[in-house]
Amino acid sequence: MDLLKYKKFYLIGIKGVGMTMLAQFLHAKGKEVSGVDIADTFMTDAVLRREKIQVLVNFKLEQTPKDAVIIYSSAYNEKNNVELAAISKLKRDSKFPLLNYAQAIGALFSSYQGIAVCGSHGKTTSTAWLGFVLQQLGLEPNVLVGARVPQFKGSAIIGKSNYFVAEADEYQNKLQYFQPQGIVLNNIDFDHPDYFKNKKAYFQVFQDFVLKLKKSGFLVANAADKQIQALLPLVKSPVYSYALADKIKDSKIKVNLLGHSPRYDKGWQYFQVNDWGEFKIRLYGHHNLENALAVLATGLALGINPILMKKALAAFRGTARRAELLGRYKTVPVFDDYAHHPTEVKATIAAFKEVYPNSRLVVLFHPHTFTRTKALFQDFVNSFSGVALLGLMEIYGSAREKQGGVSSHDLALALKNKNSKQSVRYLKDFEQALVWLQKNLKIGDVLVLMGAGDIFRVGESLLKKK
Repeated sequence: MDLLKYKKFYLIGIKGVGMTMLAQFLHAKGKEVSGVDIADTFMTDAVLRREKIQVLVNFKLEQTPKDAVIIYSSAYNEKNNVELAAISKLKRDSKFPLLNYAQAIGALFSSYQGIAVCGSHGKTTSTAWLGFVLQQLGLEPNVLVGARVPQFKGSAIIGKSNYFVAEADEYQNKLQYFQPQGIVLNNIDFDHPDYFKNKKAYFQVFQDFVLKLKKSGFLVANAADKQIQALLPLVKSPVYSYALADKIKDSKIKVNLLGHSPRYDKGWQYFQVNDWGEFKIRLYGHHNLENALAVLATGLALGINPILMKKALAAFRGTARRAELLGRYKTVPVFDDYAHHPTEVKATIAAFKEVYPNSRLVVLFHPHTFTRTKALFQDFVNSFSGVALLGLMEIYGSAREKQGGVSSHDLALALKNKNSKQSVRYLKDFEQALVWLQKNLKIGDVLVLMGAGDIFRVGESLLKKK
């Protein structure tokens, strides 16, 4: 489907990060774009205002246009949205498609030379980073990222080339809608247990996606990931692999880009790549060294000498909600991070321990979804080593899952049983969390707000208490 042949688009749930990204992209392509959402203030409101995209408040039967492509957020369906319910009952003119967000992104992506960045962790950062580097090198890519990127002034880059770099999400098997020319696969680590019944089902989605690649395409793969290693023999297209040397000591797989000798100094991470000398990046943590290698490997797949990418790689400043400094509460730096899976939690904590070795690390964690917390409960219990003071908010549930079955109070008790010396506190709401932080934060501390929900709002409130 060639979506760009249509002139008018209406987005239901337009304030979601992905939907705003899509609206921004379509608007920049000269399309007439409007949408609707609830009255609440979102981080995306500023982008939509700046782009002068009309946003209607609250869902109403009479406002749905009959002469536009309608794209709706995955948060809505005919059971919980009056506009979608009305559309399903009426015979809609087939000249104007009705698509969910994933279908729309997939249709746009597949009409370009699409590079899909996927994997369980790091895809947002890798997508934005790759898009930024290609832009800096003058390749004029189109880029869609599932988060705000300060250097993009939104979450999209609108380019003139046929390159289309997109963050491709495995949840609900959205990958099925993409037909990629290239795939960047960071890792495979079981997640989204509300949708995937087991690890095998989760792995299968990535396998099916990789098998879509034509011989003329390419796969950029983290060679240190054992599940990715199992996929590589199935791939018929060229493979450009990368890895950190300390994670692949026992592997016999040939690695195209090998990162080694990492060091941290004065706000920069330095690392060697093959025999091409030392590279540097602003972002924290060894997981971001892997993301940087993924960007360099993709450049190699596109025929770009990685040495030419050094300057642009170092200039990237990250995305929103990924170790993002919100400000300082008195003298305490307050960071917001999207980590919500045990692997991400561990990586984020390790990064902050490296950057602030002499500081007391305070973490306020907001678990995301009951199903994930229950399925990965013991992994979460083992994820907070090195945190001096840990606050646990009640779980941020999803409307798409059955609520309950586990609570943050259960997690707090399990953490206390594991390490009685670690200070762990269950906090029932944001107000209690705010009081707890004001009472316990001291000079020399570093505060990290962690979770995929709206935990950043605690940070915003705290910074107003100066």
